[in-house]
Amino acid sequence: MMGHSSIGVAVIGAGMAGRSHIAGYRAATTVEGPPLPEVRLVAVADVNAELANATTRRFGYQRAETDWQAVAAADDIDVVSVVVANHLHREIVEGLLAAGKHVLCEKPMAPSVADGEAMLAAARRAAETSGVKSGVGFTFRRSPAIAAIRDQVEQGRIGRPMHFNGHYWCDYGCDPNGPMSWRYQGPPGSGALSDIGSHLLDLAEFACGPIESVSGAVLSTQITERALPLGAVVGHGKAELSDVHQPVENEDLVAVTVAFESGAIGTLSASRVAYGHPNALGFELFAGSGAATFDLERAGEFGLADGSPSGQTQGYRQVLVGPGHPYLTGGLAMDFPGVGYGQNDLFVWQARAFLDQVAGVDGLPAPASFEEGVHNLRLLAAVVESARTGGAQIKVG
Repeated sequence: MMGHSSIGVAVIGAGMAGRSHIAGYRAATTVEGPPLPEVRLVAVADVNAELANATTRRFGYQRAETDWQAVAAADDIDVVSVVVANHLHREIVEGLLAAGKHVLCEKPMAPSVADGEAMLAAARRAAETSGVKSGVGFTFRRSPAIAAIRDQVEQGRIGRPMHFNGHYWCDYGCDPNGPMSWRYQGPPGSGALSDIGSHLLDLAEFACGPIESVSGAVLSTQITERALPLGAVVGHGKAELSDVHQPVENEDLVAVTVAFESGAIGTLSASRVAYGHPNALGFELFAGSGAATFDLERAGEFGLADGSPSGQTQGYRQVLVGPGHPYLTGGLAMDFPGVGYGQNDLFVWQARAFLDQVAGVDGLPAPASFEEGVHNLRLLAAVVESARTGGAQIKVG
């Protein structure tokens, strides 16, 4: 890192996900762990100057910037989160790495495998020449409940996984009068699949191991056009609309079957038009001698069934997340059983994990690597190819 006495942090992108990173770094030093150098909250950058300034004041950063180049050139910034539209990731990430910055890139890592591979090559060069660290923001890996289920699998307590049935359903795209934005533009696979399906695919592998092939993929666009907004749109926000409409270029929902190297099968669906589900991530994992369930809408618990109870009381039981599970002890101000946590806490633990990695301390497990980010892009590409070929089985490259 540039200086061992302190770590200067910046976030590029002040939208919805960007604010999660911004707040995450602000709270990261409240997580117990090995001592860190002083963490300085230096800059928030966004092309929308009004948004950048307001976010800087709200979260107590030192200054606002309106372009990423200013962040790359700044001597007082060491660590940068990149949280902007996917098609902008490569240029920004490569520029930051060349400037010697440690980079945490929001998922999906890039709009294509080729872009991701170029970013990975740049990260490897920066690591070799300057010791620069990099990572990808698959935030749900930080869920205490999901990590606890993974522990059950890895420790063999519920047997070999056989079937992972997962979904990520959102309703931000339900309203046909919602404004056109970058999320609705781009080739097949750049819609619901890359936006939220990338999380689901990563979690399936996090729980069950590598995916070998995909098949039966379907990409569907249910709302075929949207009006251009008259002003800037932040996140999934509404805006005054013009009378100019453009076609929606990518998918509103995706369904796919995956085959894991272990022999397990996965059935997955992701949607941005799931009415009544603002942010519904969940799965059922069926294994040889047990099963587990998770529902993000009940994030502080998970379901577990195994052979430990007697026949008269056999079945699923509710497990409340507590200090016995990952991230809770010292990760929350009140780390007490049943207190619960939310998705925003996951960004805190992710930020702390990246700061630990940069500082070289033995703290939280590091974020997903750029290698894993590229692998996720290959999964997305395989799903798109399966859909393009009428559901053919596609090996993951």
